[in-house]
Amino acid sequence: MKLMPRALSLRLAAMFALVSMLLMGAIGFYLYQSLQREIAWRDDQALLGRLQRMQALISDSDSIEALRGRPKLYENMLGNRDNLLWIVDDAGKVLIEINPAHLPLPSLQAAPVAQLGDGPYAEPVRLAWLNVVNGDRPLTLIAAKLLSEREQMLGAYRLKLWLALSVGALLAFALGGWVSQRGLRPVRQLAARAAGIDVQHLHLRLDDFNEVSELRVLSKALNQMLARLEDGFAQLSRFSEDLAHEMRTPLSNLMGHTQQTLRHGRTIEEYQNLLVSNQEEYERLARMIDSMLFLARTEQSHISIKPEQFDLHDLSTQLCDYFEGVAQERDIQIIDHTRGELIADPILVRRAMANLLANALRHATPGTEVTLASATWEDRLELSVHNQGEPIAPQHLPRLFERFYRCDPSRNQPDDSGGLGLAIVRSIMQIHGGRVSVDSAESGTRFCLEFPLKKGSSGC
Repeated sequence: MKLMPRALSLRLAAMFALVSMLLMGAIGFYLYQSLQREIAWRDDQALLGRLQRMQALISDSDSIEALRGRPKLYENMLGNRDNLLWIVDDAGKVLIEINPAHLPLPSLQAAPVAQLGDGPYAEPVRLAWLNVVNGDRPLTLIAAKLLSEREQMLGAYRLKLWLALSVGALLAFALGGWVSQRGLRPVRQLAARAAGIDVQHLHLRLDDFNEVSELRVLSKALNQMLARLEDGFAQLSRFSEDLAHEMRTPLSNLMGHTQQTLRHGRTIEEYQNLLVSNQEEYERLARMIDSMLFLARTEQSHISIKPEQFDLHDLSTQLCDYFEGVAQERDIQIIDHTRGELIADPILVRRAMANLLANALRHATPGTEVTLASATWEDRLELSVHNQGEPIAPQHLPRLFERFYRCDPSRNQPDDSGGLGLAIVRSIMQIHGGRVSVDSAESGTRFCLEFPLKKGSSGC
């Protein structure tokens, strides 16, 4: 179970109260220690001063007996019942004693210089003593002070400190809660504004919170997320429309041909022609569904690939043999300049290269060449497919890899990929951590696959 409250305002108030309590406690501790040291120093100085005055009285008096006959001279120096005084001779006899607490005479070491110490009593007592000589008579002067009054005063001061600390913590918590509530008001406004953005209002942005630096960063991140969501939703909407359009075309063909054929009696040959035509539409639908399933799998975050080291020239040779018949039909020559090795998923790389090669053969000018090439740089390996044909308009290049996008929908061919071939190529490169690019000019169109090379891997 967590000790911190769930509400951020309460957490801030609690932390504010804790910090205030620690700060006030540190200040109170410092003041208490300073007061205690100051009082102790003053008491010690008072005891040493009494010793000096008693020594002066003894020096000015004719004898100790004369001094004992005039008690007011030294009693007035003590002032209250907490002060004690002994004058003892070398035999241990008490000559003068002021002892309202009836404490026993302490046993002390010789002190030619005034000494300070704590008394050997159950209650706290501070002592100061000094050995002097009156004529030829050694004496010991002892001044003492009961510390009970000091302890009571310090105890009362400690109690007041604890009370002040407790009240200060409560006030700090209350004030911290009030301050945090007011300080978090922009956060609540930001949350309310964000909660009001739904699917129909993804174009809205949170641009009214730039006065607070923290909220500026948060609102910027939320705006970026909203932009991604808007783009993704728009792409999904376009994808749904394109998918419905692409599926409707073959289905309309199937339904139209079948209905027209069933209106009248037909020969066996006509029915066979209908089945052959339907078979082409079925294959087109099957290719589309297979491509959609492949794209759905590649977009999953947990998809894993099986990288292997393979020879590029062997893979290109297999593709050239596979497309040799199509190339001969269109009077196109395939030239293979690939070499070296690559660490990647060979099945996926073969599919990406097959899509690019099929696309190049489909749009190449008859009597020209389609070239496969490879190049290795310090951090990447490039595979390219180049064909000579009508250049692609610049406005189409950024959208070539979108699903169902065609530069000229009226030029669709029965064996095309349904507008998904290049989208599949981009997905394959994304799961490999690479990228696909295209450039087109009068000299031809070139698609390039860029694979990142890890340290220690071999290229061409």
